[in-house]
Amino acid sequence: MSRRLLAILALLAVAFAILTALAVQSGVLTPRQQQTAAIGGPFQMIDQTGANVDQSALKGKWSAVFFGFTYCPDACPTTLLALGQTEKLLGDKARNFQTVFVSLDPARDTPDQLRTYLDNETFPRKVLALTGNQAQVDQIAKAYRVYHQKSGTGPDYVIDHSTITYLMNPRGELACPLSYGLTPEQMAAKIEAAMKQGSRAQSC
Repeated sequence: MSRRLLAILALLAVAFAILTALAVQSGVLTPRQQQTAAIGGPFQMIDQTGANVDQSALKGKWSAVFFGFTYCPDACPTTLLALGQTEKLLGDKARNFQTVFVSLDPARDTPDQLRTYLDNETFPRKVLALTGNQAQVDQIAKAYRVYHQKSGTGPDYVIDHSTITYLMNPRGELACPLSYGLTPEQMAAKIEAAMKQGSRAQSC
């Protein structure tokens, strides 16, 4: 890449940063609005019972939305275990809380497979599991900015994917991300902090 092209790209980057800053300062666009608008959106999936589900399933409840697959060897069971413990720590507040597990492996994760996988006493009791065809999975993954890529061939392939969990408020909007590796105590504290702000919470 030539020095001239690098200089042009640098100038464009500076110009973009200045325009963004001006938009934020003028109130046209806030950083939080950018984040909220970037995560979530319409989807059409089926749950572990085979019922059709859309984005309205996130309305009226706090939802911890996590993407993975049932043959995942590490991040998925680890996250679901942590969410199961978090659910217990929330106590009575868990009545208005659900875990949403979105499969990135529709070829293997049928409703029956999801139901069998989630029949685990260490996982959350209230789990909405979602699957669908590949186009539906790609659509919801794009809406939540989730990376996913099939790795390997044959029946033992895996899905490389993002490991972040999104806490969505009862309006179906992003409250905050829950990073992979947080302890159940840390997750419960963040969820409770968001709940205290009410259904429009956009931080935790």
